[in-house]
Amino acid sequence: MDMDLRGKVAVVTGASKGIGASIAIELARLGANVVINYNSDKEGAADVLSAVRDAGGIGSVACADVSKYGDAAGLIASAVETYGRIDILVNNAGVSKTGLFIDMTEEDFDDLMGVNLKGVYNCSHSALKYMLPQKSGSIVNISSIWGEAGASCEVIYSAAKGGVNSFTKALSKELAPNGIRVNAVSPGVIDTRMNSFLSEDEREVLECEIPMGYFGKCIQVAKVVAFLCLDASSYVTGQVIKVDGGFV
Repeated sequence: MDMDLRGKVAVVTGASKGIGASIAIELARLGANVVINYNSDKEGAADVLSAVRDAGGIGSVACADVSKYGDAAGLIASAVETYGRIDILVNNAGVSKTGLFIDMTEEDFDDLMGVNLKGVYNCSHSALKYMLPQKSGSIVNISSIWGEAGASCEVIYSAAKGGVNSFTKALSKELAPNGIRVNAVSPGVIDTRMNSFLSEDEREVLECEIPMGYFGKCIQVAKVVAFLCLDASSYVTGQVIKVDGGFV
């Protein structure tokens, strides 16, 4: 039964595509009731819901901008209202912008920090109001290898993800006595739309730098996230687990 999420309720932010979509489908496959959050891609969220149902799962979609506390609180409250509880929160929603730091604006900073870091705070803070009384729960934050290593031309993004790593480690210590675990998964170069701007030559150069020789798949990240939500990982907390093919 360690590999079973039946009876659990999960909220996955930014789940209309890419890594978030794979996470939502994988958690549903393991039996969880899944709330698929999206901000603008309503059609994508609907497609993920269909995939969740095809996997034999139960799910629903919810529109919310997690960078806004009121939206995040409403997202969590609606999940509890629909399913009666929340057991799993996957803070996956993220945005990226590449370019020289000197060319970045205050608006760019606010946008990147707002979704990538403040969104994690907003959703976690809201979910804990329900997790603390039940003395159980698993929060999984999707970080990035750049949060540890830093990336040229992604300075603000790297700073936000570094914040996610520190947030994860600190909150895990605070919540461990309450039976709530907090971990992060740190993907490397994953084959998603976020990396679609790369040219074929740029892809080849990157693949040569990855010891395993290829871009990761969304499902490979989703499987690690799912493990951190299962009872099989009940003694794992405060960890930032890289899924990067040995890149960093």
